[in-house]
Amino acid sequence: MNHAQIMTKAIIIGAGIAGIATALRLRALGMEVEVFEANDYPGGKLHSFEQKGYRFDAGPSLFTMPELVTELYELFGEKPDDHFVYSRKATVCNYFWEDGIRFTAHADRNVFVKEASNTFGVEPTVLSAYLDKSQKKYELTAPLFLEKSLHKINTYLTKDTLNAILKVSDMGIFKSLNGVNVAEIREPHLVQLFNRYATYNGSSPYRTPGIMSMIPHLEMHLGTYFPKNGMHSITTSLYQLAVKQGVKFVFGSKVEEIILEKKSAKGVRVNNMDYFADLIVSNMDIYSTYKKLLPKVAHPLRTLEQERSSSAIIFYWGVKKEFSELDLHNIFFSKNYSEEFEHIFDKKTLLDDPTIYINITSKEKLDDAPADCENWFVMINAPGDYGQDWSELVTQARQNIIDKLNRLLQVDLSELIETEEVLTPPLIEKRTSSYRGALYGAASNSKFAAFLRHPNFSRKLKNLYFVGGSVHPGGGIPLCLLSAKITSEIIDAEK
Repeated sequence: MNHAQIMTKAIIIGAGIAGIATALRLRALGMEVEVFEANDYPGGKLHSFEQKGYRFDAGPSLFTMPELVTELYELFGEKPDDHFVYSRKATVCNYFWEDGIRFTAHADRNVFVKEASNTFGVEPTVLSAYLDKSQKKYELTAPLFLEKSLHKINTYLTKDTLNAILKVSDMGIFKSLNGVNVAEIREPHLVQLFNRYATYNGSSPYRTPGIMSMIPHLEMHLGTYFPKNGMHSITTSLYQLAVKQGVKFVFGSKVEEIILEKKSAKGVRVNNMDYFADLIVSNMDIYSTYKKLLPKVAHPLRTLEQERSSSAIIFYWGVKKEFSELDLHNIFFSKNYSEEFEHIFDKKTLLDDPTIYINITSKEKLDDAPADCENWFVMINAPGDYGQDWSELVTQARQNIIDKLNRLLQVDLSELIETEEVLTPPLIEKRTSSYRGALYGAASNSKFAAFLRHPNFSRKLKNLYFVGGSVHPGGGIPLCLLSAKITSEIIDAEK
């Protein structure tokens, strides 16, 4: 480290997972780092709470690509296992359909192909070919779309990128995900199973490009995992590492404005006090960053006016029963998937028969619920907040969810729920500044969506950078961690 690096100071707005990861990466470059967070806790959407003996992870529930967490420890010569322990899941998800079909998706690809073939009557060669293409798409596109800035010319001058561009016609980018799945799989249950991967970035399978069919490779080949102490431990362990390494966190401190001078970011205003630094990184939603923190700057309207991703209604239920047919991840499919997405994105409302996702961490971490009980994180995809009557929508959704689960699990849930909290799109926006409560920033309902996402730096303002789910490469824990990596590499190259 040279003297100039040691003297460089960075201010980060927001202690979400991307903000914490960026703080660690900049600290590893020898910078002084200060993080301002409006809430009184770190993690953003990735936090937890307890109620009547039940612990709930409040936000993201799927953990993939753990190496993006562990390498942050390795930056400081720490052994990740001393701080953060996780295990690989043998089962990806349990699926339920209204016609009585149930299917457990095994993480082992060969087992998955064999059992899916037996359950759905699809030739093993068809399934294997689909998963081969999934892997090929991932390996071709990850170096371009996930690991580098799409907004720097040198990204396009590498052998990997040129190879990906030459093979773009093989990636399904000109078809929808549903179009790819219908053409390659055909069997309706499996098409629906593979269509659901569009929801991983808050999009519709009937609009998002077929390149999204690379995600099954992430789950089966690269694996799904569970942190020993719950999803929230991703946040808490990295926060503790950052504090240990000298990163300063200031909670309950809402940034009111980014201070500019001669088209350069110079600092932030917090509680009418000014704090200065050599560079500023916003982990705040990109829409809110411009609208609230940069009101006098010309806004990138084409980017900010993109369609928002889906949001969610989440019920946190303490359930007085154990269900042997359920696992960590469970999906109860709607009978009419296309109509469900039409309601979400076109009508901005909810279908009466929603697809239900249930996450139960007490299956892995027994003390997350009292004995003989389970902690249910029950989520349905929802539109963003456009002024709907959320009280009415929540009441309807709750009854529709209970009716559906009663039917498919042969149970009376209303008698079993002993504690409840509810999260809605307006609450998500209030707590995280995510515009309209969108979970992933902009939707990916277009083949150009990846290129329209905001870059990890400002083209017009010096020393201003961006991380998190609303900018490149997108939402979800792995992509947020990758945004931190991309941004810190850009900063390192420019400083």
